[in-house]
Amino acid sequence: MPKALAVELANRAQDLEDIEALHILTLGDAPWAAPSLSGHLRANALFVGANVRDAVHEGRADATPMFLSEIPQLLRVEKPVDVALVQVSPPDARGLVTLGVSVDIVRAAVDGARAVIAQVNPRMPRTFGAGILPFSLFTDHIDADEALEEWCPPILTPVDMAIGRNVASLVRDGDTLQLGIGTVPNAVLAELGNHRDLGVHTEMFSDGVVELVERGVITGARKSYHRGRIVTSFVIGTKRVYDFVDNNPLVEFHESDWTNSPSVIARHDAMVSINSAISVDLTGQVCADSIGGRIYSGVGGQVDFVRGARASRGGRSILALPSTAKGGSCSRIVAELAPGSSVTTSRNDVHVIATEHGIVNLHGLSLRERAARLIGLAAPAFRDDLAREARAKGLLGAFDKV
Repeated sequence: MPKALAVELANRAQDLEDIEALHILTLGDAPWAAPSLSGHLRANALFVGANVRDAVHEGRADATPMFLSEIPQLLRVEKPVDVALVQVSPPDARGLVTLGVSVDIVRAAVDGARAVIAQVNPRMPRTFGAGILPFSLFTDHIDADEALEEWCPPILTPVDMAIGRNVASLVRDGDTLQLGIGTVPNAVLAELGNHRDLGVHTEMFSDGVVELVERGVITGARKSYHRGRIVTSFVIGTKRVYDFVDNNPLVEFHESDWTNSPSVIARHDAMVSINSAISVDLTGQVCADSIGGRIYSGVGGQVDFVRGARASRGGRSILALPSTAKGGSCSRIVAELAPGSSVTTSRNDVHVIATEHGIVNLHGLSLRERAARLIGLAAPAFRDDLAREARAKGLLGAFDKV
């Protein structure tokens, strides 16, 4: 996020009317979503982060559901923005800048916009791939030296580590991985230290990947596509990951319609997608972007990678989550999704589900078989109630064991 430009936009918003601020996940404050700017400036989040969640829930901001693989087409052709506000690295001797750590949908916004205003930041890493642009492209620019917003990985709990071990047991030497952001991906990465020649093709990565590169675990030596390269569309983390990608030719940044294209993902043999969920019902429906009717995040690239990994030769699609929430007081394996919940990934797409209590492959299982096995992934305190609800719904017979 170009912070200096965003703050200046918010400062001027009282003089403007009916301005839409379109963005995906951003870190730090969101001055454009302040209550005082209603009627002047309205956020529209293609992925809802913590800094705009309240505004969306209160009806002061919008959330637009969309696969990350399809957003660049939207911004280039279907809904080009009038003005793109972007952050770039300083121009080099050839007059070239880079979009740094965020190419994803930003390159498409630049390509489709009527005007492009750049914040030139000497702390923005110079990165390789599709984010390289001529400085002359910009309509105007400002110079602003600001530290990039950081995301610090959470401390892993015993439950997190158990999930990480379960998922890591499904990863083989030479696999190519996609991992999102958050506790579950970090827990998995922490358990892969004894693997060899892993590759990465992902929409994003964080500090955990850097650790495994430095330990020689991630080499990309067996990747069937972009061999030896880590391919991503953006990175989020601490200064460690930002320093890692700076002037690093081993990391290529591409637009999200490329990194997240299921056909591109499927070109990678032994592609393993690892994503998390908020809840899973007993038929295998996965909710990953809302809590009931309240939007929590977004679809992102989960479905893109679930489908791409399934089509890969030797590929696997894994969805992992803790079995409980709210300190163990409620189950995340549920008889049915809460009213208003979205189905992020359909039960037809889901293959492997993992919790700290085990792993189940739902592919080819009947609804009855699914219910019985998913109950086994729930915390023991909730299994009897889930079995009772499953029988009441006809998902289990009176004598079916769970």
